[in-house]
Amino acid sequence: MVTSTLDRPDRLTAAHAPPKISLLDRARRVAIETARIHADDVDKQARFPREAIEALRKEHLLSAGIPRELGGGGADIVELGTICEALAQECAATGMIYAMHVIQVACIVRHHANAPFFGAFLRDICERQLLLASVTSEVGVGGETRTSIAAVVREAGRYTVEKNATTISYGAEADALLLTARASANAAPGDQVLVLLCSGEYSLEKKSNWDTLGMRGTCSPAFHVRASGPDDRILPVPFATISSETMVPYSHILWSSAWLGIATSALARARAFVRMQARSKPGAVPPGALRLAEASSQLQLMSNNVYEVADEWHRLTIRPDAEHDDALSSIALALKMNNLKIATSQLVVDIVNRALSICGIHGYRNDSTFAVGRHLRDAHSAALMVANDRIYNNNASLLLVLKDD
Repeated sequence: MVTSTLDRPDRLTAAHAPPKISLLDRARRVAIETARIHADDVDKQARFPREAIEALRKEHLLSAGIPRELGGGGADIVELGTICEALAQECAATGMIYAMHVIQVACIVRHHANAPFFGAFLRDICERQLLLASVTSEVGVGGETRTSIAAVVREAGRYTVEKNATTISYGAEADALLLTARASANAAPGDQVLVLLCSGEYSLEKKSNWDTLGMRGTCSPAFHVRASGPDDRILPVPFATISSETMVPYSHILWSSAWLGIATSALARARAFVRMQARSKPGAVPPGALRLAEASSQLQLMSNNVYEVADEWHRLTIRPDAEHDDALSSIALALKMNNLKIATSQLVVDIVNRALSICGIHGYRNDSTFAVGRHLRDAHSAALMVANDRIYNNNASLLLVLKDD
């Protein structure tokens, strides 16, 4: 039996105040000084990147996406994407864990509807740098996050819920969980709520191991979850709204940012390899230079796609309320977000493959400074995080009802 970790002594006091440098500079420092050092061991041992996450706590980056008036960093989606990218360049697992945490925080920030408990909890995240994880997967629903079997039972101001989750990324290391379930025992599978499971109010029973090709440090086995607590832990906005307006766009943008970090790192190794070849034969163009130029154009395409969509989504969210609501619920935006995820999940594999081709045996060897094996294995997870075929099917349905502008 695994219980939550908030009651550990090292979680009870705030980290030292970080120096007054930008959020991105802090993230780069964590990436270079900590995540890079432990990335290979995290991968080999399939272990949680504890050192990097603790460094993020010390830099107060776990609250980067919380408004400043609540004690957070006030970062928007574009800034958060740059942090995910910087972390993933050195350790993909760290970058992805950070992205998943930020997604959960955003769901509370954007949909707590001024509920007193959630306002206090957001301040608690800032003060204690709590790590949040997600429980959206479930045995028996085929990977469909907008369907639940588990149901919340409410009685006398309290709730109870049990759920068999197929995966909970870093669940055993998180300080709190956000869980999807039907709103009641009589609710339809798609009538869902999002429940915050706080420390001491839930338990995790591990049901599988996590021995995977890539993203090994995300530590995402199956768990049986049992929880009970005051019913003010249930977000007051339906999960359908939370999913479409926040969880899906944040996921596609921040996951894509992490994949961009993987691709950038792999291509940097390929560029270093070509430069080494050039130095060994002055005046001659190395054989991998042309392939490097091709890969560089693909990386630019990927980067432009990620940050243009992130910027567009940010601009839409700061428009007046009526325009904001219409824009965020539009079919066109849903298609754009889905297409971003599909494109970046394919491009990251393509770019890392090109880097491997450029570096040759030096990229294939794990003991080489030009090794990209870990990058390639991590990159192949991208198409599986909400399967691309599922998204294509969703897009096919959306395109049938999309009105021409």
